[in-house]
Amino acid sequence: MHFHTGFQILFLALLSFFNPEKSDLKLAAKHHKTSKIVKTHKHSRTHYYSGSIDTSTISTGCTTPDELVTFAKSLRGIRYRFGSTNPEKGFDCSGFVNYVFHHFGIGIPRSSIDFASAFGRVALSEARTGDLILFTGTKKSRRAGHIGIVISEPGEPVMFIHSTSGAANGVTETPLNDYYMGRYIKTIRLFSDNSYNPIDSTSSDAERQDLVPAVSSTSGS
Repeated sequence: MHFHTGFQILFLALLSFFNPEKSDLKLAAKHHKTSKIVKTHKHSRTHYYSGSIDTSTISTGCTTPDELVTFAKSLRGIRYRFGSTNPEKGFDCSGFVNYVFHHFGIGIPRSSIDFASAFGRVALSEARTGDLILFTGTKKSRRAGHIGIVISEPGEPVMFIHSTSGAANGVTETPLNDYYMGRYIKTIRLFSDNSYNPIDSTSSDAERQDLVPAVSSTSGS
């Protein structure tokens, strides 16, 4: 009995010695099952802004303000979703503005607060199609927290398109009413072909007032 068992062990050992390929295949199969495959994804390089933004360095290329606003209006009705730039899921305010500009290859900061110290400010009375309009955030915040795109011309009531978490709950057109006027911070020009010259850092304090009213405590985006 013991002799027979010992003979089987010896036979299997000899078989393994003279047929190493089979043993190697078993080892490779075992290694394949235990190995983890790590998938890598390539992402486009994103430029992160810090400090003051000189809007004159943002290239709008051959895109016109009218083209940009026409595309923005095609997104009306897409629901609001915090932190999203995906139209299939929804937009937050800056996500919507980013999506519109990036559709034309125009790189701008991701967050509305990044525009708080941006150059390129224009008087509210000169706001025109394609300009950005910046507001405080919700509740009692005095910080920039909401942004939209102007869709009106000088001499007309100021209108803007934005993604709001308010009653419309998504991309909509809104007049600059008392509620938003109470949260208004400034208007910013990115398109250099818009005729009015932006107020720059050398302008007087009176020129830079830009009709900014007292901040309202009313909440809502």
